[in-house]
Amino acid sequence: MELDFRSEKINYSGRIDMKEEGAYFYFPSSSAEVRFRGTRISACVNANIVWGTVALGYVIDGRMGRVTLSRDNNGKDMTYQLANSLEPEKEHTLILYKMHAANLSFSLKGFSCDGEFGAAPEKPELKLEFYGDSVSAGEVTEAYDFVGRSDPASHDSVYDNSYLSYTWQTARLLGAQIQNVSQGGIAVFDDTGYFHAPKMIGMESVYDKMCYFPEGGELTEWDFSRYTPDIAVFALGQNDKHNGITDKDDIDIYDSVTRTKWKEGYKGIVRNIHAHYGNNTKYIFLTTLLMHDPEWDRAIDEAVCELKAEGIPAYHMLFKRNGAATPGHPRYQEHKEMAEELAEYIRGIL
Repeated sequence: MELDFRSEKINYSGRIDMKEEGAYFYFPSSSAEVRFRGTRISACVNANIVWGTVALGYVIDGRMGRVTLSRDNNGKDMTYQLANSLEPEKEHTLILYKMHAANLSFSLKGFSCDGEFGAAPEKPELKLEFYGDSVSAGEVTEAYDFVGRSDPASHDSVYDNSYLSYTWQTARLLGAQIQNVSQGGIAVFDDTGYFHAPKMIGMESVYDKMCYFPEGGELTEWDFSRYTPDIAVFALGQNDKHNGITDKDDIDIYDSVTRTKWKEGYKGIVRNIHAHYGNNTKYIFLTTLLMHDPEWDRAIDEAVCELKAEGIPAYHMLFKRNGAATPGHPRYQEHKEMAEELAEYIRGIL
């Protein structure tokens, strides 16, 4: 049985760009979920590999898998078998998802199985949204031999997996939908951070987009009316000190002028989002276990207090081991730790 990407039997999650020729995936954690009966299932995908070793991620009946993609097939419609030898009479659930951030974009053309597709799974009522950097995107989560250590010297994206990120783990713990607007190396402002060097792109140019990086195609605007989260989590500040090509250009968060400029830029993004969502949404600010100067947390605390004074329901959460746990990206277990703490915090403010 063939299932076109436009079918109502597909449950999409994330900022999916529905075009005439396919459903386009740009942000990590974006996914398509189906139910089916049969022994085999495949997906037809047209991938655009920008760099690195990348893959399609999938979960069948709770079991993770991946299909490594080849640059030789860039721009081609390719059919990838995701499973065979499944129990024919059992109803199976498949989630096809984007493991990586801007080093890959792809369009889904449809699914096929040797049985029948069922109705789309019901979407949870609770909705979460994340704006963050590489930790929120799930980069280097699978470097299990490097827990509490610096990242492998050359990992080329092979350890990235958004499904294992604290963002998606939090959503699963709460039984919630997720929309993950995260990108490795990103900071609040353009020309700061590390994403898309030497012409760095900041969250100020990403938060309102579907396609948000030029290698993915034409930049496209997001329609905020498509998704109103109950909780929006902002996890920026890790990369923001970098204000140029070398570390000699790092900014000083202790400087009052720089500090005020950064806070106003961060608050400006939140105000713009709040103009779409209103007080239907609560806003949580945090940094992660990845080592950083605690002065960024103090600046965030000030920004949160200032937003509260404007009537915006803002909160500042600190993890128990905030900013001091690891010199490299958190691995799966550390993401699990963060997810459990964040889920408990969210339960307390809902």
